[in-house]
Amino acid sequence: MAAPKTETPTAELPDPQEVAQTYAEVARRASSLISDHVQRQLKKGVAAPADELGIAQAFMDMMAKLLANPYKLAQAQMSLVWDYFSLWQHSMLRFAGLNTAPVATPEKSDRRFKDEEWEQHFLFDFIKQSYLIAARHIHDTVCCVDGLDEQTQKKVNFYTRQYIDALSPSNFAVTNPEVFRETLKSHGQNLLKGLNNLLRDVEDGNGNLRVKMTDTTAFELGKNVATTPGKVVFQTDMMQLLQYTPSTDTVLKKPLLIVPPWINKFYILDLREKNSYIKWCVDQGHTVFVISWVNPDEKLAEKSFDAYLEEGILAALDAIEAQTGEKQVNAIGYCLGGTLLATTLAYLAAKRQQRIATATFFTAMTDFTEPGELGVFIDEGQVSSLEKKMAERGYLEGSEMAGTFNMLRANDLIWSFVVNNYLLGKDPFPFDLLYWNSDSTRMPAKMHSYYLRNMYMENRLIEPGGIEIDGVPIDLGKIKLPSYFISTIEDHIAPWKSTYMGAQHLNGPVRFVLGGSGHIAGIVNPPSANKYGYWVNPAAKLPETADAWFEGAQQHPGSWWTDWNAWITAQDNERTAPRDPAAGKLKPLEDAPGSFVKIRIDAKKAD
Repeated sequence: MAAPKTETPTAELPDPQEVAQTYAEVARRASSLISDHVQRQLKKGVAAPADELGIAQAFMDMMAKLLANPYKLAQAQMSLVWDYFSLWQHSMLRFAGLNTAPVATPEKSDRRFKDEEWEQHFLFDFIKQSYLIAARHIHDTVCCVDGLDEQTQKKVNFYTRQYIDALSPSNFAVTNPEVFRETLKSHGQNLLKGLNNLLRDVEDGNGNLRVKMTDTTAFELGKNVATTPGKVVFQTDMMQLLQYTPSTDTVLKKPLLIVPPWINKFYILDLREKNSYIKWCVDQGHTVFVISWVNPDEKLAEKSFDAYLEEGILAALDAIEAQTGEKQVNAIGYCLGGTLLATTLAYLAAKRQQRIATATFFTAMTDFTEPGELGVFIDEGQVSSLEKKMAERGYLEGSEMAGTFNMLRANDLIWSFVVNNYLLGKDPFPFDLLYWNSDSTRMPAKMHSYYLRNMYMENRLIEPGGIEIDGVPIDLGKIKLPSYFISTIEDHIAPWKSTYMGAQHLNGPVRFVLGGSGHIAGIVNPPSANKYGYWVNPAAKLPETADAWFEGAQQHPGSWWTDWNAWITAQDNERTAPRDPAAGKLKPLEDAPGSFVKIRIDAKKAD
């Protein structure tokens, strides 16, 4: 008996009316964007191309040095040809049905090639390996050019990586198997929707592409992020001071003051209840105060680094003392907030004021000898150009800073969203951390110029008297209180070996802890997640180098949060009755998270 015939299912054709509407919407948006762009260019006039970042000059210098050694260049070319020959041989054997070891394989952490077709399909495997071979040889050829100065070499390496990442076959519709399947399945609707998404992001960026990373409509401050109960109890032009409602029968006598960076908003430490460091600290019996920095505009252009210290931390200390009666606090500084905290500690030490009992530094740099890849963006030419832009409007636009940070991890923070939004035509997934990441803030012109020049370029903070605050010389060596440094092993913004160097400038007892993951995920790592782990060296004194410290370090499972809490309670575990923010001497101004944090930047207004 013959087997019954089965019909091959065919993909459902898209609704013609829906296609027509989509095309019409794309055409309308594109026409409007082109018109707006032309009008903006007419207003600005035609300017000669400028190499403000010094990229062209860096690559010209590199090529001159590279061509001066033709033998080495010929070796690199022959090595590339040999690897391609090996790939061709490997591919022919695979085509014949034989299994052979690949010539090039991606790193296990490389999520661009996670689709199984990259390995199983003969053609996509060839494309992937061909790209990996070319990427490796390009990098190896330009990474260590004889005679090139260190800053130029770093710039060449960084922008070469950007070029290599941009040309990945995963970023193109025809050479990405996942996109290819979706295009066939939807009859190209994914690309049409992706174009619509692209136009939307250009519109939102007021003519500049602002890649949407998450569904921002899925979150609302005070509703499903930044929800820990509390009050704004004090404010200055620079910040609001939040005090959180206690949740324990007793609390530690010394309050806890958290100083976040003003590059981003404070609620990275209060995203949702399950991963909120602030809520966790409240539940451990800390009376938590947090600074919520203002999002500055041109009115605050003249606010300098001093203002963040005087109208920020010092004003917060005064307010906490008035609210609780306590003359000392435990203080935490995150990233740039940690740099400010260290400066404040040296300032207080010089004035013989013991207002901070212990200091904790989250991924914070005080020694900028090795600033990592951010150093690529900081030299005289680039800073001068940036200062000129800031002088025109009074601040550094938050999106510009965010773009710089995203370039440090371009595959994860740029290209993955290009594929998802524009090639697959999907909407980004709601993710609280990326919602926060897109909520960037501005930098006052005077402050940012001071920070870049005195910290990154001249590294004056580690020099006794290298900088002054209100006429007071700053000397980190005068800091003698107990300190806790938590850095993360994959941090691209504050490399852990650099933060370790900074810890050695303090003269009090220091506990240095190295967490897993990176600048954000390694810090926002609640014990309930049981992820990453952390390293601690039991030696009583910090070894001379970071490598020596790591060699003697012991790894522990779980979160460093519990290690920190054990450390801080070991310093002083005296407890008292819980402090209701509404019952203190300071009159509450509004509910947490406050109004300063709710001001989001509108790119169209900011332009």
